[in-house]
Amino acid sequence: MTEKWNSTDIENFQEQLLEWYSHNQRILPWRENQDPYRIWVSEVMLQQTKVDTVIPYFNNFMEKFPSIKDLAEAEEEKVLKAWEGLGYYSRVRNLQHAVKEVHEKYEGRVPADPKLFSSLKGVGPYTSGAVMSIAYELPEPAVDGNVMRVFSRLLCIEEDIGKAKTRKTFEAALPTFLENVPPSQFNQAVMELGAMVCTPRSPGCLLCPVQEFCEARMQGKEQMLPIKEKKKAAKAREMAAVVLKSPDGRFLFHQREEKGLLAKMWEFPNAGTKQEESQAEQVQVFIHEHIGEKAVNIEPVQYVEHAFSHLIWNITVYEAETVSTDVSTPQEGVWKWMTLEEAERYAFPVSHQKILHQQKGEGK
Repeated sequence: MTEKWNSTDIENFQEQLLEWYSHNQRILPWRENQDPYRIWVSEVMLQQTKVDTVIPYFNNFMEKFPSIKDLAEAEEEKVLKAWEGLGYYSRVRNLQHAVKEVHEKYEGRVPADPKLFSSLKGVGPYTSGAVMSIAYELPEPAVDGNVMRVFSRLLCIEEDIGKAKTRKTFEAALPTFLENVPPSQFNQAVMELGAMVCTPRSPGCLLCPVQEFCEARMQGKEQMLPIKEKKKAAKAREMAAVVLKSPDGRFLFHQREEKGLLAKMWEFPNAGTKQEESQAEQVQVFIHEHIGEKAVNIEPVQYVEHAFSHLIWNITVYEAETVSTDVSTPQEGVWKWMTLEEAERYAFPVSHQKILHQQKGEGK
């Protein structure tokens, strides 16, 4: 792939890219210094999440957990609450697990050895490459979607970037370009180029500082690259959620299991429903099975749709009331009767945040 590149080509490419980056890089909070902890947190947050979305979360997270020690010793519930709304919650659980190991095993210092850092929970090749290169100036490739898009066009790689073997192709090609340059600047420059110029659709080739080196542009293939197989359509699931109110003004909430989708997040009681049966009747049965009595005034009050990468929840939200003042808590799982204000202290997935805000009259 790089056979056509001689040392002069690579040097010119590096020089033009880094010159462009020095004038066009965005001012981002995790770029204020080369603190490996801050860079690590930012890279975990940025996985499958846009920069503009991450910035306020990053600032808030750093305010609450400014050091390895702070995050390692924090209650998981508070960490999840700080992450609430970012999604992919396994990311932050893995992050805290890894940070605890760094705190206990490496005296609170992120190891500067790629093998040691990669051994931590949740640290994959990209995260390792990004942190090692940006924080410690190690010539490690950091291959994310932006980087693969840039180099698929630059080297005219016509392979599916969604496949693991293709990622290895990029990881093998990049070390040549990391020679004799600051790895932190080079890797971030490529990422920035992919985010700002070499975009997925309608790439800004005329504005590209390295357009003269782009093999795909020379062949008229810049629009067709990178190649990525389309994902299967997400499956829709019909659901009902219940805002169940007791006579003393509290509501019933449930914490999800420790593993699986949205693990350990809090939610209103909910379940999948069958289209061929009355949803309201299914809600009544569900309530009776869980608290041992019937509910009254069951009415639909809200509709919430939430899309995951592989699944769509279509949630009809019902309000209902219990009759008894002595309402027991279901035995299985973790359940709590709380006021809406008390519930705000816990982490909810976005779909149930919408229900909570609606109940509080905030209409979000």
